[in-house]
Amino acid sequence: MMRSVEMLHHADLGDNEVRSKIKSGEIQFGGNRKLKIYGILKCKSGKRMKRGNRIFFNSENEAIVMGYRPCGHCMQGLYKKWKDGFVQQ
Repeated sequence: MMRSVEMLHHADLGDNEVRSKIKSGEIQFGGNRKLKIYGILKCKSGKRMKRGNRIFFNSENEAIVMGYRPCGHCMQGLYKKWKDGFVQQ
């Protein structure tokens, strides 16, 4: 059975809920909903974004399915492949 793709908005979650979801593996990647960029949770760029713009994904595949591209800072290899046209959205 295929799981539905669902991004979680940081503004809709409390801090304890976010920590719990990260610990359980439900959240593995973060993204910027306005810029349509995703990356790892420890990315410096991601940590600086406004809470209202931050979303979370369970997997890279979820981010890609939702039309997000890899972050040029924390995911340089994938970003280069995406930029060169080797990663399809």
